[in-house]
Amino acid sequence: MPTSNHPANPPRRQTLRWLGAGLGSTALAACGGGAVLVLGESPAGAASGPLSADTQPRVKLTVSIVASGLSRPWALVFLPDGRMLVTERTGALRIVSMDGKASAPIRGVPAVDARGQGGLLDVALDPAFASNRRVYLSYAEAGSGADAGRNGTAVARGVLSADGASLTDVQVIFRQTPKIDSTAHFGSRLVFAPDGTLFVTLGDRYSQRDAAQDLSNTLGKVVRIRSDGSVPPDNPFVGRAGVREEIWSYGHRNVQGAALHPVTGELWTHEHGPQGGDEVNITRAGRNYGWPKISYGCEYGAPVGNCPPVGGATSAPGMEQPVTYWVPTSIAPCGMAFYTGSLFPSWRGNLFVGALAGQALWRLQLDGDRVVAREALLADLGERIRDVREGPDGALYLISDGASAKMYRVQPV
Repeated sequence: MPTSNHPANPPRRQTLRWLGAGLGSTALAACGGGAVLVLGESPAGAASGPLSADTQPRVKLTVSIVASGLSRPWALVFLPDGRMLVTERTGALRIVSMDGKASAPIRGVPAVDARGQGGLLDVALDPAFASNRRVYLSYAEAGSGADAGRNGTAVARGVLSADGASLTDVQVIFRQTPKIDSTAHFGSRLVFAPDGTLFVTLGDRYSQRDAAQDLSNTLGKVVRIRSDGSVPPDNPFVGRAGVREEIWSYGHRNVQGAALHPVTGELWTHEHGPQGGDEVNITRAGRNYGWPKISYGCEYGAPVGNCPPVGGATSAPGMEQPVTYWVPTSIAPCGMAFYTGSLFPSWRGNLFVGALAGQALWRLQLDGDRVVAREALLADLGERIRDVREGPDGALYLISDGASAKMYRVQPV
């Protein structure tokens, strides 16, 4: 259980000045307080253009521990009063206060299949939470009957009680189909659009990667549903025979980061590549993002930096290019947030991406729809970053990954 007595600003305090360590296709160059990668040109046909290692202005950061002892946390979301709902993959949903106190597990959460990468995953608030107190959860759901031994991503909603102790009127509003005998690639980010529809990201379940190109299932897809689970009539494949009408986009591997661009309102996502080839995409209606026909990553076990891409090509007609990608080594991206606050005025509009294998917080500097620079921050925390969110105070909040994980607050010195 999370500790309940960890102060918001504990004695252990780290002040970090970072340019970071980039991962890409060219050499590292020493610069300032860290190693900076001078990145090469973007892929042919991509929107990002040349990337620069100069990610000015540099910012001194203070990192403090908000809470510790979290059991394999996966996501957090801020409640209107500033407290946070935090999911733990083991199946617990808790409320964590700003002084680090964690509640007992909230009652009424659906049963989860907490094997491998599965369990209780993302959490989102209804846009009208202030009046209806609805909370949405994504999770790995075990199959039954003919699907016994299989599982799949599901989304449920429930009403959070006034005292925060329970969820009532819990309803499953979406189930990924078909269920698969696998414990990997659940995807599972939840993002509400301005029109009140809900985006759900879904992995290819690892063993079924070819299904990401098949529109008769929801493996390797992003789907768009109404808050009750029904299909919006303006979805791109509505009315097409043999096609799942929930589908918004397809050809995805394992999308574990999603956020709306604060200016355009478009959905941006990132997804895990295989060995290299992690991507950030602008995820548009009806588009095919290529997996596994095209990729910038290689099969596992191939020589790093000297291997053919999965699918044999990095581009193909009718398939979208990422706005940026990581090669030859994967950072394992997880969690994603656009910064819109005032605490870091020079970073307003930047995109932040957590990294598991890369153990850093990546900052992507944008010019419209182009990524023009990127840097790895907080690499000396030595933590796998599972989620990143902007807090109501303008600070960045991170949760690390593991059996006894932490929540961090990042602010300027």
